[in-house]
Amino acid sequence: MIQAQKLLPEITFTTSRSSGPGGQNVNKVNSKVTLQFDVVNSSILDQAQKDLLVRKLASRVTKDGILMLVAQESRSQTQNKEEVLQKLNELLVKAFAVTKPRKATKPTKTSKQKRIQTKKHMAEKKQWRKKL
Repeated sequence: MIQAQKLLPEITFTTSRSSGPGGQNVNKVNSKVTLQFDVVNSSILDQAQKDLLVRKLASRVTKDGILMLVAQESRSQTQNKEEVLQKLNELLVKAFAVTKPRKATKPTKTSKQKRIQTKKHMAEKKQWRKKL
């Protein structure tokens, strides 16, 4: 399991002026934090992990293979930095989670009978509504 802390040497943070809350503070302070992680050229991840991340996070990865995340909810740059790292952690956990394959099941005899009975009941109800 890869965590954001292990990827820190390869992560780049850039700051800019946020459009979030803060009044005049917004015009003076660079509180918006953008995280950039070069998935394709990462030395920490193996090729299978890189392919998996690029495939599963395709909407967040650029054509050059750079994963970009943004946080600007807080007025504090450090809080936004922590928030964007938390987002990265959650994305990595979701991307590397192995889903259990679904086993196909057949409906039971009782459930089939119940379905047919309700269909008959509804059809009968509609028959009574018809005008003669």
